[in-house]
Amino acid sequence: MITISDRAATALRDLLASKGASEKAGLRLAVRRGGCAGWQYEMKIAEPEDGDDLSAFGGGRLIVAGDSADKLAGCMIDYSDGLSDAGFRVVNPQAVRSCGCGTSFETAGDPPSDFDPEGDCTTK
Repeated sequence: MITISDRAATALRDLLASKGASEKAGLRLAVRRGGCAGWQYEMKIAEPEDGDDLSAFGGGRLIVAGDSADKLAGCMIDYSDGLSDAGFRVVNPQAVRSCGCGTSFETAGDPPSDFDPEGDCTTK
């Protein structure tokens, strides 16, 4: 199960409204191979696809890609509005290592990677 903080829920409702998103749309989360630490989070405003898991809350939806549910189990979605790092953040209890930018992670069951905690996930 994935949870969402009150701050993230408010930010998501505001974002969906500002984009004129359909009632079916929400924040769709997935993980894909990549980044500095092995897995990289992917987030976008989208409608659910076949096999996705849906969580609805007052005025918003959280959509988890079906093929990513195991890597995202137990996560909490938060939101930061700081000047240098505004946006949604995934707090993943399964992550044993994360890169410096926080968008890439490795779990205990993953094979070792060329991990660089200060690396730039956009270049790998």
